[in-house]
Amino acid sequence: MKVLILFLLALAPTACSQKSDTSQVKHQYQLTGRVVSLDPRSQTATVDAAAIPNFMEAMTMEYPVKSKEEFKSLHPGDRIRATVDVTEAGTYDLSNIQLEKAGK
Repeated sequence: MKVLILFLLALAPTACSQKSDTSQVKHQYQLTGRVVSLDPRSQTATVDAAAIPNFMEAMTMEYPVKSKEEFKSLHPGDRIRATVDVTEAGTYDLSNIQLEKAGK
């Protein structure tokens, strides 16, 4: 019995140190901008975004959209607000996408 308890105690730090996908997000930034185009094959949205304080100047660039439902809700011309999730590895994607004004 003591051996089993010692074994479980030895494994506890290893089990607790494993990270899930969401815990790998290092920074989150708020983005506002206009959807310029969509690429269904790569599930990316090209967004003409305003400057994001402490992250980047205003620019147009492609953002992967992790959620298929959120990607399908987007249309060129939509004005959106979203979260840019940046991981420790430097990858990024959009989440929590909210429509501010529908495109024409």
